[in-house]
Amino acid sequence: MSDDIHDFFNDDDSWGNAQQDDAGAPPAPPRSRRDMRMKRKSNQRHRMVKLIIAIAVVIALIVGGIYAYRAVKQWRHNTLADSSVVEDYPGPGSGSVAFTVTAGEGVTQIAEHLVREGVIKSVDAFTGVVSANDMTLYPGTYELKHQMKASQAAQILSDQGNAKGFVEVRQGERLQAVLERASEASGIELKDFEAVTTNAEEASKILPAEANGNFEGWLEPGVYNVSADPSATQILTDMVKARISKLDELGVPQGADRERTLIIASIVEAEVNSPEYYGMVSRVIQNRLNDDMSLGMDSTVAYGFGINGTELTNDQLNDGSNPYNTRVNKGLPPTPISNPGDDAVEAAMHPSDGNWLYFVTTNLKTGETKFTDNYDQFEQYVQEYKQNNDGAN
Repeated sequence: MSDDIHDFFNDDDSWGNAQQDDAGAPPAPPRSRRDMRMKRKSNQRHRMVKLIIAIAVVIALIVGGIYAYRAVKQWRHNTLADSSVVEDYPGPGSGSVAFTVTAGEGVTQIAEHLVREGVIKSVDAFTGVVSANDMTLYPGTYELKHQMKASQAAQILSDQGNAKGFVEVRQGERLQAVLERASEASGIELKDFEAVTTNAEEASKILPAEANGNFEGWLEPGVYNVSADPSATQILTDMVKARISKLDELGVPQGADRERTLIIASIVEAEVNSPEYYGMVSRVIQNRLNDDMSLGMDSTVAYGFGINGTELTNDQLNDGSNPYNTRVNKGLPPTPISNPGDDAVEAAMHPSDGNWLYFVTTNLKTGETKFTDNYDQFEQYVQEYKQNNDGAN
């Protein structure tokens, strides 16, 4: 049958003529099955090429859309900070403005305040700069100018070193460091603060009886406005009152138990840098006290010498004349060794359940700390610490 059809197309010349004469006639059919197969493969290749091109176009559109989104987002950030798009002064400004950022104020509130004071021209220019650069604005009183460029004002307010009139008591910080910053922020001489803290009569007017005349541990962490306070006495009084109020709020027992809690909390916070371990360290302290063991805490020894733990020498570690040397002297040190925060206070009151007697921060970078009740295991942790922190300060 195939041969007959082939002969038919070869013999009948009218078929080819019809193609030439009639423009509307269908194209000539393939001359063989082989030609038909080749034509089908050609059509398949054409369809595959079209499909690949279509996929490539879709991918290009998606990638282009992503880049366009990022470009628009960056453009929005840039334009908010650009004085040519958002109303802004060219700077650098003139005159002098004492501008105060109070604790708890948001970026928009600060910007609105800056506009009212004539420091910047628009809220958007300032908030755009702060957002685009992920800035943190600190409480305090700053020296600014009238008609400043928004970015210049933001840079000043985001540098805590420029702040005046406010002082922060940081959790885990020693009394002396607080006094030095309070002096700098308030303009009151350091010796005036030290005179209050070392004068038994003055101290008794501010501190509760259980503090035994010592301010260490009795300053509540937080930010204080010292520009309005007239004296070192008033500033310290505010900090102690805030501490007592917080301890009452946390349900810390009054009297000797309150001082004991602060002592333990201050050691807990000095020994580890992560709240996840606070309760466990508190339990180690309690277990050692219950077993009539020395606490063996380097943090207390260092406090007694007024240095950091990394500065301790072997002679100092063995010096029993230091009342804060809990390696040699059993029991708690005579006072707290810092001003602990809420988490440490809670841990001191509610230690974790466990029989641990030893702990080692085996990795100073990550803060990983391991606990055990076995001395041999403790020695292994010490070796692990040395391996992980070889050459660490």
